[in-house]
Amino acid sequence: MIKKIASFICFLVLFSIEINAQEKVLVDRIIATVGSSIILQSDVENQYLQAIAQRTRMEKCDIFENLLVQKLMVNQAKVDSLLVTDEQVEMQLESRLKYFIEQAGSKEKLEAYFNKSMFQIKEDMRLTMKEQLITQKMQGEITNGIKITPTEVNNYYKSLSSDSISLVNALIEYKQISIYPAFNEKSIFEIKQKLLGLRKRVLDGEKFSTLALLYSEDPSSAKNGGEIGFMNKGGLDPAYAKAAWNLKENAVSNIVESEFGFHIIQLVARDGDRVNTRHILLRPKATDTEIKNALLRLDSILVVIKKDSSMKFERAVGLFSEDKNSRYNGGNVVNSQNNSTKFELDQLSQEDYYVIKKMKVGEISEPFPSKDETKKDVYKIIKLVSRSDPHKANLKDDYQTIQEQATENKKHQILANWIVQKQKSTYIKIDDSYKNCQFKYKAWIK
Repeated sequence: MIKKIASFICFLVLFSIEINAQEKVLVDRIIATVGSSIILQSDVENQYLQAIAQRTRMEKCDIFENLLVQKLMVNQAKVDSLLVTDEQVEMQLESRLKYFIEQAGSKEKLEAYFNKSMFQIKEDMRLTMKEQLITQKMQGEITNGIKITPTEVNNYYKSLSSDSISLVNALIEYKQISIYPAFNEKSIFEIKQKLLGLRKRVLDGEKFSTLALLYSEDPSSAKNGGEIGFMNKGGLDPAYAKAAWNLKENAVSNIVESEFGFHIIQLVARDGDRVNTRHILLRPKATDTEIKNALLRLDSILVVIKKDSSMKFERAVGLFSEDKNSRYNGGNVVNSQNNSTKFELDQLSQEDYYVIKKMKVGEISEPFPSKDETKKDVYKIIKLVSRSDPHKANLKDDYQTIQEQATENKKHQILANWIVQKQKSTYIKIDDSYKNCQFKYKAWIK
């Protein structure tokens, strides 16, 4: 009996040591219940560490309230049968982890920061990531189809105090005539041979993602192993989409020519009418002769515009420009970020910026090398149409900007009203330790 008691005491001592060694795990507790969902103290702590890793300043009370809102959204998504796929979650997880690793400097440093293995970090983030994606989808459902009238835009602008009216940076508008250098058959043949060699290496067992990182000329996807994420057919080049939709999972396409260049494509996953693919992009290189010919052609066009009064810049665009996006638009270049013809200077390509910053309104540039929207080499002459100084937004000059702000404000109000109504009809219980938080939505505490 004495031996049993002694053994039990030893067990208690060892158990207490284990408790101290894993104190963070064992002290975890439920700090809120929202409907059928719970929030743990560790949920707040993990997101707090992630916020610091992302260099975002957030108080724990703010994180806690965000989680409360998230749980409301997730509960409603269950009722509405809104789902996200495992592939979508995995893709976002990988993207988030890559960002954290870049910020930390290495996987080892990230593990040291969280005091966990990469596997544990990923597992801790998985449910949160899934619920964040569901929340985004639910918010889209709640605000789907929101429209705003000119009267609402006007009333929104009038409601702003002078201090809250946004400052609009200097804006410019410009037109362009673009010429692409021709590529000789030898250059195209060499690119295709290189892609065939890379395809064979994948089929022989090498990782597509590694080869994409090393060789692809699409920098935005190369750093992710060539992966571009889930896209529907409308979001892809038609030739690329056709090839991708004909692939089986992990299969690799033959060479595909698109407006971006030449690719080989691997199907990562399929989700309904969307696919996630990897690709390796290569572009043929123009020879010095081909570049010289493109510049000489632009020189000739520029001479005609300056000497022939009937040859307006806009007419020359229609006759000579090879850029399909601006050719049928009088040469006007459209800002893909807001679909307007106005650009802030930091929204311009580096090549265009250095030319435009020295120009006067109405002036036409000399021919110069640049990049188009697909990052292909192109040669241009530019006409500067307008330039505005930094100013406070006004309805006359910045209607679209104010309209976008008013629309976002209306969506925010609709979401806020939805949250308030759901608070009333949902069972919510909050731990006393968080009841002193200054919540945005007061009805969390009933």
